[in-house]
Amino acid sequence: MSPLISSFMLSNLALGIIITATSYHWFFAWIGLELNTLAIIPILAKHHHPRATEAATKYFIIQAAASSLVLFSSIINAWYTGTWDITQLSTNPATITLTIALTMKLGLAPMHFWLPETMQGITTSSALIITTWQKLPPMSLLLMTTNYLPTTILFILALTSTLIGGWAGLNQVQMRKIMAFSSIAHLGWMMAILALSQKLLILTLVIYIMMTSSIFIVLIFSAAKTFKDLSQLWTTSPTLTTTSMLTLMSLGGLPPLIGFLPKWLILKELTNNHLMLLATLMAIASLLSLMFYMRLSYIITLTLSPNTTNSMMKWRFKPTNKIIPTPLITAFLFLLPLTPLLYT
Repeated sequence: MSPLISSFMLSNLALGIIITATSYHWFFAWIGLELNTLAIIPILAKHHHPRATEAATKYFIIQAAASSLVLFSSIINAWYTGTWDITQLSTNPATITLTIALTMKLGLAPMHFWLPETMQGITTSSALIITTWQKLPPMSLLLMTTNYLPTTILFILALTSTLIGGWAGLNQVQMRKIMAFSSIAHLGWMMAILALSQKLLILTLVIYIMMTSSIFIVLIFSAAKTFKDLSQLWTTSPTLTTTSMLTLMSLGGLPPLIGFLPKWLILKELTNNHLMLLATLMAIASLLSLMFYMRLSYIITLTLSPNTTNSMMKWRFKPTNKIIPTPLITAFLFLLPLTPLLYT
């Protein structure tokens, strides 16, 4: 894909989220979602390979179905209320339909089956866009309609996503599939706090995007796609090996890393609102995710002893212009002492 076409598609991606996030009319919000979807399809299918074409087709079908449900929900609401205003969502069928549509777009369980398969068939840089930027349009609509969404359904989706995201990730060796299930589990935490604190949801989303971007930078830098590739990361960059381990621990939510902050605050908020059972189950479910992060950290740092090699790159990798993501990743890790500043 030429740089001109790539920049055009990425500009449309940005335009789609801007239109959706700034709209108060359901039709314009739907246009932003569709523009966002149509812009990313060529990016996903830019490699003329059957797996990439299959992944792009799956993504298009799911996103088109979810967008149709959003439009159907707005039509139902307009039929009952006589307005297309997003902030006037008051009918029960419309709120349930909208919740299902947006959770399908995000990839929350049990509508999550498309996300791991789609990410496995595309490039690592495209997978980075799917797990970070593409979460913003549906999340902005959730934030605008949060006062009207059914809280019980959100809590059930949150618990289900956290459990499935952790459980299904235990049996994976492909890094893109692991990051897909990691995304499902983290989105479950966001859904748990959506109805209670929108400020905390935004903080959780920002930290999730930073941590996910950090680990994807490592995967792109090292051209790693499986556990086996990551186990040889020391020969590519010894410094990056250490920061990768810390990034994975942060994704798992271990203190004093920044990934501990949102889970700590979410559990505190759930406890303050007398949702002890939900907080306990989600804390236990997070141990499943922590398990495969720990396994990854073990593979990266302890399966290959520190040694000196004559070749700094595996034979099948083409030499590329190296980026130095280590300072960026380190800055994303140790922000926990700034908690009072981040969440006030």
